[in-house]
Amino acid sequence: MISFGKRLKELRTEKNISQKDLAEIIGTNNSSVCDWEGGRAEPNFDTLVRLCAFFGVSADYLLGISDY
Repeated sequence: MISFGKRLKELRTEKNISQKDLAEIIGTNNSSVCDWEGGRAEPNFDTLVRLCAFFGVSADYLLGISDY
């Protein structure tokens, strides 16, 4: 199972945006995005929903539960 951090970084780099840009889009700071991608923290539920909406993926996909 792929980790949340790896999946997030993969989606972010596919869109060619920086951690700072993603943080601004979803209303957080770039250190949070860095911590998520590094596996040191996880977003809260509301932020997870915003990430899924921005990337157009399901929570299961972003969390590494499914590949769809």
